[in-house]
This record gives sequence, structure tokens and C-alpha cells, in this order.
Amino acid sequence: METKRRLFSGIQPSGNLHLGNYLGALKNWVAIQDEYDNYFCIVDLHALTVPQDPKVLRQKIREVAAIYLASGLDPEKCVIFRQSKVSGHAELCWLLNCVARFGELSRMTQFKDKTRKGGVESASAGLFDYPVLQAADVLLYNAHLVPVGEDQRQHLELMRTLARRFNHLYGETFVVPETMIPPTGARVMALDAPDEKMSKSSPRPGSYVAILDDPDTIRRKIRRAKTDSGTEIRAIPDKPAITNLLDVYSGMSGRPVAEIEAEYEGRGYGNLKKDLAEVVVEGLAPVRDRAHELLDHPAELDDLLETGARRANDTARPVLESAWAKLGLD
Repeated sequence: METKRRLFSGIQPSGNLHLGNYLGALKNWVAIQDEYDNYFCIVDLHALTVPQDPKVLRQKIREVAAIYLASGLDPEKCVIFRQSKVSGHAELCWLLNCVARFGELSRMTQFKDKTRKGGVESASAGLFDYPVLQAADVLLYNAHLVPVGEDQRQHLELMRTLARRFNHLYGETFVVPETMIPPTGARVMALDAPDEKMSKSSPRPGSYVAILDDPDTIRRKIRRAKTDSGTEIRAIPDKPAITNLLDVYSGMSGRPVAEIEAEYEGRGYGNLKKDLAEVVVEGLAPVRDRAHELLDHPAELDDLLETGARRANDTARPVLESAWAKLGLD
């Protein structure tokens, strides 16, 4: 019997999970969960790279777990767990820190982007070191595939570099993972600024549609979404706002962009937004409703995450112990 290839991915429990997370990650994870040996993590250690309110963080961890399940992830087919409950993530991060190079981390564009406003001096060491912990997350499970958005490609390349370097210095230890870029929905842009990626930590609620937003809020946000000059409804480079709306429409409806363009030929932006809002409301309703049901039973969510952590630890521990042994720490 052929062994399934292992897949690892995760989402931070900070901010509000949104349409971009659903189309770019969750929907794709659900579609492929039968094909792989899946590890889907709630990366709560990563959330600590910026200050968090402990009470809010606890609630957000459960919220992400509920949305994972409500989106269709099956605990029988996936290991769903909290990163912080498997100590090997932090332990392997230190081992990889000792083969990572300062220059490599200083070239990470995400760190530069996130410190542009506040400056490097005020950034936490954790924010700088984030990609090494991300590498540890994946290498700890000897995962073959990592489904990520285009903006994470640089981090994945560093992960591959660290795996190869460790293997070269100390002997074959880690699988060198491959990047899996989803064919659709990989990069949903902000509704109010189509040159920015939709962000869960955005201070502008109008920039994103949260998965748990109520129908009227969704309709209002899409109605107010930025549009381009002119009236033509086409996905072309000089119409980034309309292109983004068409991509969301396609992702939520399963219809090709070209078919949607043809339907709205000669019609105004208002018609597109009105219909798109209903497509999004209808598509997210079962996820939102199921997530709220699950959140009404927090103890059950906690139990599920604890079970997932035990399963994850059973897989991770032998990999970590192998790395220790290669370094002479056994």
C-alpha cells in the first residue's frame, strides 16, 4: 500500500480569519484532505511576535479551531492541534537557529515590510526569527508539501535551505519540503486597497470580510469596496479592484472569471457588487453557523485540540530526537 505524502500548514490565531484565508487556504485544504497525511496547526507561538491580550488570544485559538472544523476539515483525516502544545516546535527552532544565518533572516521581505512603520529597533527578536520557527514547524513532521500563498514563498525557500544545510552538515535528517501554491484564491486583496493583501490584523474592518461576519456586514463591506475608473467589468492589470472582486466571485461560486465577465458585460459595478455579496453571504453562512455552534461547546474544542497535540507529538518526537542525536545531544 502506497504511503500518503505528508502535508503541513497553519494559521495564526490573531485578528479575524477572513475571505482570503477561506479561499486561499481552508477551502483548498478541505478539497485535498483525502489525498495526503495532513497536519493543520494553529500557530499560536507565531502570534506572540507582536503583543497579544491573553484573554483574546485564548478565545481566538478556539475560534480558529472552530473555523477549521466548520470549513470541513475532518479530525479523522487531519491532525488539528495547537503549536504551543507540542514543545518540539520551540526545541527544533533553537537547533535550526544554530544553522540559520543572520544575513539570510535580514533579507526576509516580510520582516522589512512589518518594520517599515515602527522601525527595526522596536521589533521583537521573535518577529525577526519568525521564519526559523516556521521552518521548525514543517521540518519537525518531515512534511513533503506546504500549501502557502505567494507571499510566503521566500520563507519556504529558507526552510528548504535550512533542511539541506542541516542534512549536509550532520547527515540526512529532514525531508526537504516542496511549496504547494494553490491554483486559485492564493492572494485575495483588501477591499479598500487592491494593492494590499487582505489582512486579518488590518486596523480597517472595511478592508476584509471576516468568516464570522453577519450577512448585513458582508453586504455593506462589499457594497463599499473600492472600484476602478470606467465601467467595464474585466479582470485586467489596470483594473486591480474589479479583478479582485471577480477573483472572489470565481472562488466562492466555482465559476470561471471569463464566464462572470460575460454575464456582466454592459452592466454596472453596482450589479456586480450586489450579486457578489449574495454569493459570499450564501457561501460563508454554513461555515459561520457551524463555527458558532462549535464555539458554544469550548470544552469539546479543547479536547479535540489536546487529542491532536498528542498525535502530533507522536510524529514529531522521533524527528526531534534524530536531530538531537545527529548533533551529539542524545
